Amino acid sequence: MAETICTNPATGEVIGTSPLDELGDVKTAVIRGRGAQARWAEVPIAGRVAAVRRIRDHLAANADELAAIISRDNGKTRVDALATEVLPAILSADYYASHAEEFLADRMLKPGSPLLANKISKIVRVPYGVVAIVSPWNYPFAIPFSEVVMGLLAGNAVILKAATQTQLVGRALEKAVQAADLPAGVFTYLNLPGRLAGDAILEAGVDKLFFTGSVPVGKQLMKKAADSLTPLVLELGGNDAMLVCADADLDRASAGACWAGMQNAGQSCGGVERIYVHRDVYQPFLERLGERVRALRVGVDVDFEVDMGAMTTQGQLDLVRRHVADALAKGAKIYAQSSCPAGKGTFHAATVLTDVDHSMEVMRDETFGPVVGVMPVDDMDQAVALANDSNLGLTSSVWSRDRKAAEAIGRRIRAGVVINDHLMSHGLPETPWGGFKESGIGRTHGQIGFDEMTQPQCVVHDYMPAVKKNMWWHPHGKGVYDGIKGIIDVLSGPIGQRAEGLTELVKLFPRSFSK
Repeated sequence: MAETICTNPATGEVIGTSPLDELGDVKTAVIRGRGAQARWAEVPIAGRVAAVRRIRDHLAANADELAAIISRDNGKTRVDALATEVLPAILSADYYASHAEEFLADRMLKPGSPLLANKISKIVRVPYGVVAIVSPWNYPFAIPFSEVVMGLLAGNAVILKAATQTQLVGRALEKAVQAADLPAGVFTYLNLPGRLAGDAILEAGVDKLFFTGSVPVGKQLMKKAADSLTPLVLELGGNDAMLVCADADLDRASAGACWAGMQNAGQSCGGVERIYVHRDVYQPFLERLGERVRALRVGVDVDFEVDMGAMTTQGQLDLVRRHVADALAKGAKIYAQSSCPAGKGTFHAATVLTDVDHSMEVMRDETFGPVVGVMPVDDMDQAVALANDSNLGLTSSVWSRDRKAAEAIGRRIRAGVVINDHLMSHGLPETPWGGFKESGIGRTHGQIGFDEMTQPQCVVHDYMPAVKKNMWWHPHGKGVYDGIKGIIDVLSGPIGQRAEGLTELVKLFPRSFSK
């Protein structure tokens, strides 16, 4: 059987294998999932909640092992793995299990007009059927986990295609879901090459696709999905801006920039990549940030005494190096760097660039590495304009002691999340996640994200049993026309015309009670 070879990016050692599936297995998974889903959706919500809580209990009991697997397979430190993957997964399982009944409850609609108050409507949530999740390698556990949990709770069958580069993490997630003891076919894990998976999943006839990855691949999937009008949720990355106001707490802001720019070796779609600092505090902010970055310990996580691990792939390391070289060639300077291990491992020094501008790739494109560019601005209007000068808009942050002023600035930024912190709202299960512009379509997380797992169906009842027919039904005639026109006059006509309209409506009303 063909297998994916799994290696530790920090050391280059082989750490395991994962069996490869064949393209025909996708269609089989969809067929099995469709049959199982109909029965799964009939399971009372309490039963589906109990299953998710068994998954949560498995995570809690195996947190240390999961953190170690994520660290070895992805390259991040174990503290990173525990804090940004295992813990958020447990929080999300708790949150969605606690709120699933509320999110799936029927919602009554108030009548829009007293003249039609006998027509009572409600919205019910209907699972899509078979949903597929294609997940990335940068947060290989936390990103797909919440989507898997929401899909199952909503009554869907779920197919998960995890990233090739982090198959041991994917298999650990598969094992966690198996702890729920789900009916056969409700959850299927697939290991397929990324270049083939999207097309194969869409051609197999899934009912919805959730994809997290690059903009180019997201666009290709959207084109493919158009053939069958398969709905998509796309999270396609960011080039996030951080705005530092003149009144900011510079110690907190610099610490936040170091964390949000360098955590996971900068491989966070919602991480800081561009920093715009009010000129009045530019130098003291830069000094504080430089001090923190130089102090970062980069290397292999042996004893937890490491702040930043390796990048996950050689290809991503090469891209980061190209972006830095482009910036330096165009006049940027390296203001501060951390140490960086030599020899084996895909390591890159945490780096702060100054003298940057928007002609440079590092300020225009998603670098996805431990590099931030810092620019001074004359005022926050200029900062907002620069922040919006991007085809991406996932998250952003505004740092100020004045929360009201910071929010006013943040609401002018074209991004899906605005916060006076950075790189943490993905870990809040109640907070919708997604972006503007080419950062994607749709949302995951929170009730808005949960709603993406179902379709709204409107159910309408007539609560006036004595009515034999609606007043606009056949046969038609001048009296019917005048009566319906009377409705318009009663609702919207001048005062005098309303009385005439009411008279015509009253004449028409009795026909509803006759055969």
